[in-house]
Amino acid sequence: MKKLIKLFYLAILIAIYSISSSGQAHAEPISYTQTTFNELQKDGKSILVIVYASWCPTCRVQAPILEELLAEKEFNSITGLLVDFDTQKNILYKLNVSKQSTLIVYRGGKEIARSIGDTSFLSIEKLLQKVI
Repeated sequence: MKKLIKLFYLAILIAIYSISSSGQAHAEPISYTQTTFNELQKDGKSILVIVYASWCPTCRVQAPILEELLAEKEFNSITGLLVDFDTQKNILYKLNVSKQSTLIVYRGGKEIARSIGDTSFLSIEKLLQKVI
């Protein structure tokens, strides 16, 4: 049952992050790597880092909100990078993240804002608007 829940959650994440900044579909979600993050920052791109865990109920609530927002034309310039809370501890340390369901937005090389445990459509939308 736990594997089914994880597969279901990953399917949602694939849907959420299938839109790149150019509007083209990705074959799979973009996993956070330091190289990818550095390249996006160097290019001055807007980045949304999503720290998720498959077992996290808050993350499950955030998923459809992010899916809807990132599908909007207004936010298609934002690249989403997924950080798995359970397996990417080194990244959590670098980003100073201690909890799953953390959302961090960057513009270019600078962190603009972050939220933890936010499930409000309007406040997540405002968070994303800070980097467009």
